[in-house]
Amino acid sequence: MGYTQVALEDKILQMYPEIYNAGITPRLSFDSGRNAWAVNFVKGKQSFIVYLDKKDADSCMDNTYCEAFKKAMNTAIRNLEKS
Repeated sequence: MGYTQVALEDKILQMYPEIYNAGITPRLSFDSGRNAWAVNFVKGKQSFIVYLDKKDADSCMDNTYCEAFKKAMNTAIRNLEKS
């Protein structure tokens, strides 16, 4: 499946509005060694990285929620809100 980094970022924000609602900015980059997207959640000077497997990212683009990513994302949000 072909899509851009920006399209994936937009899709993640669309599917998981709690990221934006918490004042967190996701910054994506592809980690070829892990075959996954590194999603760096940034709030102020704090950041937390969550990896989104390429297969799961492809599913996201098809509007399928990824429970493993959501769990890790929720942990990142909680950690950033504590900071």
